Amino acid sequence: MKYLADYQEGERVVAFCLVKNKEAGVASNQSEYLNLELGDRSGTLMAKLWDVSAEMKEAIAVKSVVKIDAAVQMYRGKKQLVIQRIRPASASDEVLMESLIPVSPVPVDELWDKLEQKINGLQSGTLKAIINEALADGEIRERIRHYPAGVRMHHNYYHGLLEHIVSLLTASERLLPLYPQVDRDVLYATCIMHDIGKLYELSDPVAPDYTTPGQLIGHLVMGVEMVSSICRKLDIPMGDAEVLHLKHCILSHHGEVENGWGSAVSGKTPTAVLFHYLDQIDSKMNALGQTLADMGEEDEWAYAGVLKRKVWRGY
Repeated sequence: MKYLADYQEGERVVAFCLVKNKEAGVASNQSEYLNLELGDRSGTLMAKLWDVSAEMKEAIAVKSVVKIDAAVQMYRGKKQLVIQRIRPASASDEVLMESLIPVSPVPVDELWDKLEQKINGLQSGTLKAIINEALADGEIRERIRHYPAGVRMHHNYYHGLLEHIVSLLTASERLLPLYPQVDRDVLYATCIMHDIGKLYELSDPVAPDYTTPGQLIGHLVMGVEMVSSICRKLDIPMGDAEVLHLKHCILSHHGEVENGWGSAVSGKTPTAVLFHYLDQIDSKMNALGQTLADMGEEDEWAYAGVLKRKVWRGY
């Protein structure tokens, strides 16, 4: 199966795509047109639809799925699509979401099984109860199974957040024997709950953007609010040491406050400090992996946004 990234200049594209963005314009002859950003699991391309009717403008909505018949052209050194025909997808088309957006390479059920194994292995009744109560909520459970970990920087694909959580749990398990001063259960609970606020900071798993609460409050504080709400529901004291420690790790996991990366407090326990660096390692290595994967076969250097510098693939 060919995806958008596989097509070259001059080729015809007949495919289903996700509408990532839409902008209307008026041509010199006063006819209206649309600039569209269309995507599938291979990435996105800009597309032009000329002489668009009012009905078509209404039918083509952001985050909707459309079927296109288009030609690939070069414009200012980049590929773009010139659409000849377009229509909204219908239920009978049976379009798979996994074909429209980037997806974690690890199957979601495999990741979920690993997550459940770690939860079942927790020795702390308090932390296990908090996590199980969170996952008992059908909306939270489904969002964890589908949401990305971010919009752009790392694990920014379908069920990327779950992949990130399981990767952190795996790294934690391997490093714990080296650092006996770290609280095992709090570390595992932080791996699972540190980004739970992203389930409401981000709008959706298909074409995510930041919600109003996400922009005004942020996922660290939103995550702690969710933990507090669960504790009230389960009559767990807010002053419980493990609860305080978990909240501290969530609020400090972006590192030192002075760095300006969003932490409410700087890490004040070995567990919080270790988790911050684990999160940094996993997020940056994932982003760098994506940068290298996107490079052309002949490319030796590429700019990595996560590091704000070029990286070398000549080793």
